[in-house]
Amino acid sequence: MPHLEIAPGETIYYEHDQPTSSDKTFVFVNALTGNTGMWQADAIGPVLRAAGHGTLCYNFRGQADTTFADGTPLTPTTIVSDIATLVDTLRPQGPILVGLSIGGLFAAQAHLAGTRGIGLVLINTLRKPTQRLAWISNAMVELAKTGGGRLLMMANMPVIASPELIEKSWDTSFTGEPFEAMDPKDGLFRLMQGSLETDWDFAYESLDVPVLLMTGMYDRLFRIGADVAELKARIRDAHEVVLEDAGHLIPAEKPERFTAELLAFADTL
Repeated sequence: MPHLEIAPGETIYYEHDQPTSSDKTFVFVNALTGNTGMWQADAIGPVLRAAGHGTLCYNFRGQADTTFADGTPLTPTTIVSDIATLVDTLRPQGPILVGLSIGGLFAAQAHLAGTRGIGLVLINTLRKPTQRLAWISNAMVELAKTGGGRLLMMANMPVIASPELIEKSWDTSFTGEPFEAMDPKDGLFRLMQGSLETDWDFAYESLDVPVLLMTGMYDRLFRIGADVAELKARIRDAHEVVLEDAGHLIPAEKPERFTAELLAFADTL
């Protein structure tokens, strides 16, 4: 498995495929609980590569197959810095940064800080720094402390997912097994704690590349329609795609539609 050394004893796992008949590469930035598997699903990565595009997927320090030190702060600053290092080192052709949820904010922050990119795709990212958002973020950390990832997803699924995904997730959520708190040293838990430092007051008007916004109407946890409209209006070159039948996890819920929108967006760049 390919790894990029970031610091002594600390590496980032990545999967990089060069474009074959285009000059564009989709660089995928995970959500906090994500991994490369979402982007490499049959209807996403392979289809993009079959169309001639490159793909670059990776996992944050703290996510699967990476290595990280006990003393390394797994905060947004670290994540954004790692995006820049990855892109600067691997130099993907024509990078289009694609981020899910908070990953979209990290991608936008990295671009604004100088990371190369010819376009941005923000999937259910736009949100304003409110006490409501701070409540959600802190509550997620407390849920993870109490019952780990299964309790976290059980609590959130009804307000982030489409009915189809809820039905698929029922049996794996309601197993009757006892919940298990996350280890404070676990990478995912440290990422969640670190995310409390996220600065959502982002200068969207400073983005200088085309931006594709993808939102799912079943995302009733993070999607505030008026806020999305206000933040979208601050982006000079934005195109929004609204999926009526998807929620927060668009790549997992509607992968074919998601990939079709990425291909269409790439054709405009």
